[in-house]
Amino acid sequence: MITAHPANSGAAADVNPTYAIRTHARYQPDDIALRYAGGDWTYARLDDRVARLTTLLAAESVDEGDRVAYLGLNSPAFLTTMFAAFRRGAIFVPLNFRLAGPELAAVLERSGATVIVCEQGHREILVSVSEPTSLTTFLLVDDDPQVPPADSVGDRWRPWGSLLAAVEPTQEAPARGFDDTAMIMFTSGTTGRPKGVILTYGNLWWNGINVDARLDTRRGDITHAVAPLFHIGGLNALALRTLVRGGTVVLRRGFDPADFLDDLHEFGVNSLFAVPAMLAALARVPGVFDDPLPALRTVVVAAAPVPPSLIELYAEHGIILQQAWGLTETAPFATHLPAERTAEKLGSAGIPMAHTQVRIIEPGVGDPLPAGVNGEIVVRGPNVTPGYWNDPTATAAAFDAQGWFHSGDIGYLDDDGYLYIVDRLKDMIISGGENIYPAEVERALADLPGLIDVAVVGAEHPEWGETVVAVASAGDGNVLTLDQVRDHAAITLARYKLPTRLLQVTTVPRNASGKLDKLAVRRMVDGAR
Repeated sequence: MITAHPANSGAAADVNPTYAIRTHARYQPDDIALRYAGGDWTYARLDDRVARLTTLLAAESVDEGDRVAYLGLNSPAFLTTMFAAFRRGAIFVPLNFRLAGPELAAVLERSGATVIVCEQGHREILVSVSEPTSLTTFLLVDDDPQVPPADSVGDRWRPWGSLLAAVEPTQEAPARGFDDTAMIMFTSGTTGRPKGVILTYGNLWWNGINVDARLDTRRGDITHAVAPLFHIGGLNALALRTLVRGGTVVLRRGFDPADFLDDLHEFGVNSLFAVPAMLAALARVPGVFDDPLPALRTVVVAAAPVPPSLIELYAEHGIILQQAWGLTETAPFATHLPAERTAEKLGSAGIPMAHTQVRIIEPGVGDPLPAGVNGEIVVRGPNVTPGYWNDPTATAAAFDAQGWFHSGDIGYLDDDGYLYIVDRLKDMIISGGENIYPAEVERALADLPGLIDVAVVGAEHPEWGETVVAVASAGDGNVLTLDQVRDHAAITLARYKLPTRLLQVTTVPRNASGKLDKLAVRRMVDGAR
């Protein structure tokens, strides 16, 4: 007789990623887990370091559910801290290393982190804001040759190299179920106060299953990780899944397009996650398309709108850019455009992931909208966050009674069910009663000759309520004119959507995840009045 299990019986499964690291260290100890400028890391080395930090966390009285934070660039120390937190049953809090002091203080206070692992380059700003926080243990990364050494550490800080060498490794790890919290990842906050997104082990696990179902990823893949790991795309799009499956991560601290190209060739990279600005910069490297990249088969582009001209450029050279859409709250992918449909559905963000539902609704009403009609994108599935850390008000505002997460993004589904992103609901410009989506204008300008980057925002207008302002950067000392911008945009846009003001700047502000920093852009516009 076969007995059916309850519907929620999967919750008893152990989906703790640190178990995979321990298993690889046992059965493939000499395989390369990380390729890093400071030296390669085998799975045996990574597991030993994780196990020792787990022991150290226990000695610092870190218990299940406590928060362990990391502040620094991409490095083995980041991943060691994350896996050790998982092995201890603690909650990992990756911090944006570009935050200003008050922003960092707010994130630390709200997380309630008691332990911080920090690189020397970020220690000064952390010290300046640590007093109001719950931090009690300060560990300094002092054994990474890519990190400048500290002249002195003071009374509070403890260099972790000697501490880790002195303790015995801990192999045991608590079993984690789908509903257990793995990490708190704070949103970038470009449109307001950052919120702590709760990501469960189930959220991480189901994104991996979605990736395996939709993308051409394979066991033993070599993936490239240069996008910041504190961002969900940099960490969980491909990097974490690659390590869980026993592959290799080419780990880089920062993006340089020429070095990036060298890595793709030298290591035979199979897959990577990138933001459009990275691939646009790569395309400007002399000779970038001279030599083929036969190993590269999965290039996922997300976090910002992807200009169709960029997709066409790479396709001409046999590299298919696969656009995806999602948020921190969806861990990260909600949709993905299959490679074989890229040309046919140019500019689409794709179809729902295998275990994720996507719907377009009328904002503020909730009724589903027909194909071709713009509305708010809502998502439901096991990869979607259960809510925000200690913020029931924000959680209640983000979910409706049917469990749909309201993304705040505007888009539409075509007749075939493919998603097209239009803009952020909060960024919409209302001029003379007409709704104008800045991302639509930005896409129309993306292939303007001489243009490097552009952001479009609304500015107050005494007659029309708001008017369209383009903030642009140009290369090689080019000077753009408003007439050039308007004439180019008018090829594809109605006249009421065209910019009425142009502000040329050296660099258009973007955050570490590659998204336009609209708050900084608006400050530029306000300051130029």
